[in-house]
Amino acid sequence: MSRLNIPGRSGWARVRTLSLATLPLVLAGCASLSGDGGFKPVQQAAEVHLGKTVQVVKSEADQNAVGVRVAELLSKPLSADAAVQIALLNNRGLQASFHELGIAEAELVQASRLPNPGFSIAKLRRGDEREIERSVSFDLAHLIALPLTRQMENRRFASVQRSVSMEMLSLAAESRKAYYAAVAAEQTARYMRDVRGTADAGAELAKRLAQAGNWTKLQQAREHGFFSEAVLNAARAEQARITTRERLTRLLGLWGQQTQFTLPDRLPDLPQEPQDRPDVEQTAIAQRLDVQAAKLQVEATAKSLGLSKVTRFVNVLDFGYRRNGSNEALRQTGYEISFEIPLFDWGDARMARAEGVYMQSVQRAAQVAVEARSEVREAYLGYRSSYDIAKHYRDDVVPTAKRISDENVLRYNGMFISVFELLADARSQISAVNASIEALRNFWVAQADLDMALIGKPSLSGGTAPTTSAGSTGPAH
Repeated sequence: MSRLNIPGRSGWARVRTLSLATLPLVLAGCASLSGDGGFKPVQQAAEVHLGKTVQVVKSEADQNAVGVRVAELLSKPLSADAAVQIALLNNRGLQASFHELGIAEAELVQASRLPNPGFSIAKLRRGDEREIERSVSFDLAHLIALPLTRQMENRRFASVQRSVSMEMLSLAAESRKAYYAAVAAEQTARYMRDVRGTADAGAELAKRLAQAGNWTKLQQAREHGFFSEAVLNAARAEQARITTRERLTRLLGLWGQQTQFTLPDRLPDLPQEPQDRPDVEQTAIAQRLDVQAAKLQVEATAKSLGLSKVTRFVNVLDFGYRRNGSNEALRQTGYEISFEIPLFDWGDARMARAEGVYMQSVQRAAQVAVEARSEVREAYLGYRSSYDIAKHYRDDVVPTAKRISDENVLRYNGMFISVFELLADARSQISAVNASIEALRNFWVAQADLDMALIGKPSLSGGTAPTTSAGSTGPAH
């Protein structure tokens, strides 16, 4: 460490000149906390992309206000939009992430402020001579690098804001998908209970006919086999109903009496036409938050590389004002500058690391862009194919099954077929109805995946196979 000490009465004037020169930097370093804790960009993302409101719970009054709003939304059958709004207000994990913004902002402000100046005082005595030495010092290297450091920390803070916004949007998408899954499971369970009732009636009639000697044991066993399978499928459907409902409950952060919310009887109808989005890739690259965050990281690491270059040789630089007094000599004033001599460490290792981190962030940003394009294409193609499948069930499969059923009812009324042939026809429709419900559910889930893929990294669900097999093992007549 080298030290330069220049006494003289003009030292104070030099200090004042230097203070005026560095005043803008000092003022820039006097950062303060914002009133909202950096929450505004998250609020804007919720309004722009979701049309919803978000709130940070900081007090008991805030929690009570959220509770009132949640109770209002739960007072009537839950809709997909209401489920998303409840999740954004009531999910405690999301609230914890909201407070991460305040932590990140505090770190930004701390990094943007100048370090406190140092003050030292020494009292020396030699015989009758007494000497008092006073000095004030502060870190000039920190002051010089402050603008670059502030820019870098600002970018890091913005990255945290985007990360929290993305988590919020992801929760909204998952809540919407969980809602459609829960409604579909409720609808399927209700239908399977009806199927079980029909199978029970058929099995009881077959039992009576067998007892009367009008049916063989094989025919009775077939009817009982269908009943057993209907009981099993009804139990599976009930299990799926409970599982999907509990997942939705967790995402919405509900507990106690809140878990008794009501879902609608059936899924929303399929739109008449699907969305036509030929520009999905361009839209995703322009507005996806993970792509923006990757770009921001590249800029931040570039600034960090610039900071490493600035401080490569001058890493420790201190400036101080000194004033020494003695009862037997004139007062001494002056200033002191100390700095590191790069004798052993020339900063080349720090430079190599900074350059490596920069190139790493560049490659990761490129990979994020490639994945974004692929994910949005997959989401859009999945959305269109899900629409086509659901439309085929709506316009062809289910109407055809209904026409067959109507014709068989007419034949039964004309005594051309027996009641068991009518029941067998009803069993053949079960798989078509279940598959139709699942196809409609898959479409709405694919819609949620596409919406998420346009603004952030989605959790693509893909198609799901039918979960019930009722009607696959019916009696042959």
